[in-house]
Amino acid sequence: MNMKGKIPLIEMKGIYKSFGYVEALKNLNFTIYKNESVGLVGDNGAGKSTLIKILSGLFSPTKGKILIEGKEVKLNSYSDSTNYGIETIYQDSAVVNEMDIARNIFLGRELVLALVFLNLKKMDKLSMEILNSIGIKGIGSSKRLVDELSGGQKQAVAIARAVQFKSKVLLLDEPTTSLSVKETRFVHDFIVKVKNIGISSVYVSHTISNVYDVVDRFVILRHGENVGEFIKEETSVEEISEILCSH
Repeated sequence: MNMKGKIPLIEMKGIYKSFGYVEALKNLNFTIYKNESVGLVGDNGAGKSTLIKILSGLFSPTKGKILIEGKEVKLNSYSDSTNYGIETIYQDSAVVNEMDIARNIFLGRELVLALVFLNLKKMDKLSMEILNSIGIKGIGSSKRLVDELSGGQKQAVAIARAVQFKSKVLLLDEPTTSLSVKETRFVHDFIVKVKNIGISSVYVSHTISNVYDVVDRFVILRHGENVGEFIKEETSVEEISEILCSH
C-alpha cells in the first residue's frame, strides 16, 4: 500500500501525554490514511489506549499537533471527535444494553419531531436499512433490546452507528477481548465491510494474531513510543511478534 504523496486522513505529530511524572506518550507520530485499516499493537501500558482517548477527545495531549485532512484541529471533547468523523468503539461500552437497537444507533443524535418528540418510526426504519446494508444477520427488528444480542452483534450495532453517521474513521479499542472465536470473526467481517465502503479503522490489540487478517499496516508502540511500522505484505506475524517480545 503506497501512501507516498497522499495527505493523511488523521495525523498525530510529536504527541506527548503526561500524567504527573509519568509520560504515557513520548514524541509519538501516528497516521491514518483514507480506506486503510491500521493495527495498533503493543503490550499493556504501551500507550495504545491513551492514543485512542486523545483521538476520541477524552484526553488532551500535553504537547504536539493533531491534523485532520491536513488542517490542525483541537479535540477537546467526544463531540469534537465525532464532529470530525471519528467514532470510537470499546470492548464493553459501545452500546447501552437497556436501550433498543435503534436508540443505540442514534444515541446522542436522535431524530425529533416538533423539537421535543423522538421520531421513533424514522429511526427504526433507518436502523433496519443500515443493518441490512452491512449484512448483520439474526436481527429481525431494530426494536429489540441490545441486551438480547450476542457480543458480536452488539459490536456490529456500534459499527452500524458509525456507518449511519458517515464516520471517516473507526477506533476499535480491544473490541473482541471478551468475545468468542465465532463472534470475533463476526466483528472482523464488519471491519472489512466498512473499509470497502470507505471507512478507515484503527484496531487496537496487544496480540498481533488477533489483528493480522484484517489490517493493512501495523504500528507498534512500546513505553509510549512508536517503535515500528510495517505494511502487512512486507512482513510476517513472526517478525512483528519478535519486535513485540524484545525489550
